Amino acid sequence: MIRLRTTSAGATVEAGEALGRELRAGDVVLLAGGLGAGKTTFVKGLARGLDVEEVVTSPAFVLVRSYEGRLPLVHLDVYRLDRLQEVVDLGVAELADDGGVMVVEWGDVVAPALPAEVLEVRLSAGGEEDERHLALTWTDSGSPAGSRWRARAERLGLALEAWSEPARGAGSPC
Repeated sequence: MIRLRTTSAGATVEAGEALGRELRAGDVVLLAGGLGAGKTTFVKGLARGLDVEEVVTSPAFVLVRSYEGRLPLVHLDVYRLDRLQEVVDLGVAELADDGGVMVVEWGDVVAPALPAEVLEVRLSAGGEEDERHLALTWTDSGSPAGSRWRARAERLGLALEAWSEPARGAGSPC
């Protein structure tokens, strides 16, 4: 697990940008956190790290937005969906196989419909007004080669070092 702390919306964008520079074709990033946790702000940074020049906005009402950059970025917001089948009907599996990066806001709700290997970024508000805590974890496909994310954990940690938060005891909130 990688734990981060940002103290402003700008710093959350910068952390997202640093992660975006490390993303590869086929990566799926699941974003979790309550309303106002900074999910779309973080995606703006991811897009910047992928060299997307368009303004990134929340796809909450249209469900999916696509952007061109170093890699195509598909940004989903599944907050308004009522059933897992609706995510399947969106063609999430096909979107994930398009050779770009897929980012899913509220992705923890629809995780069973996503590919086996995802990077989860869980955002939560901190004690100060614009403070955010981010916890990055990854799932493993169980293949002998291991997870695409586990193999890159050290590199991701170095890329995000400026926002690193010391590890806390087990069971403590992010």
